[in-house]
Amino acid sequence: MEKKIDDIEITIFDTETTGLEPAAGDRIVEIAGIRLKGEQKLGVFQTLIDPGRPISAAAFAVNGISSQMLAGAPKPEVAIPQFLDFIRGSLICSYNAAFDLEFLNSELKMIGRSLWEGVEVADILKMARRLMPGLERYALWFVAEKLGIKTKQEHRAFSDVELTLGVFGKLKQMMSVKGIADLKSFCGLFGIGSPSRALENNNARKIAEIQEAMDLGVKLKIKYISRSNAEVSEREVIPKEIRQENNRAYLVGYCCLRKEERTFRIDGILHLEVV
Repeated sequence: MEKKIDDIEITIFDTETTGLEPAAGDRIVEIAGIRLKGEQKLGVFQTLIDPGRPISAAAFAVNGISSQMLAGAPKPEVAIPQFLDFIRGSLICSYNAAFDLEFLNSELKMIGRSLWEGVEVADILKMARRLMPGLERYALWFVAEKLGIKTKQEHRAFSDVELTLGVFGKLKQMMSVKGIADLKSFCGLFGIGSPSRALENNNARKIAEIQEAMDLGVKLKIKYISRSNAEVSEREVIPKEIRQENNRAYLVGYCCLRKEERTFRIDGILHLEVV
């Protein structure tokens, strides 16, 4: 039985930093998270962190965190392992996850630690772009407003996590309406960075099944989510070619619904089977 997204524990987290470039020495000054399973909150984490370096004027203008506020806050070598313990065993998500993950990995490297093997990371910004195509912008506050959430974004870690949680809940409802509830599809659609081993294996399996269908000369029935309007449709396709472009794999085939040759991104195929 396929595991559902509501069957697993998820941690939504956010960071506030001294600037925008960890490679230039910028550090995390606040980190927060909410751990949940389905609709149930399992725990919260929130702490300021004293990184031992000044906060840029630009960062202070955004988050309002001053050096004086960090006096007496735990050092990274204390706070970051505590956060690592909090998120352990959960799927971790944030809004613009690549940014937060880059900073988290930078902090972990400095204390000789790393995220555990096989950790799954999903991006709620990627969810918004995929499920709400065509918005003028995708800032967290703007997406929240479009979803009917009136809470103001404060650019503090815990309040932004709460706002992100609200957005995540609304987007998850949109997924459910489209019939997307399983963990494999969720990670395939919204996972980030270099494809995880699970995603690589999933795409490899789909490519192998498509290749087998081409070898046998049979049709495939696919369930596909469109990138242009986020609609989920079922198609019967006569597969003709597997194409690789810009590090992505595509199925090229004759679509019996559209009665023409179409191209489908492999990572947008939620399910496939031989007709």
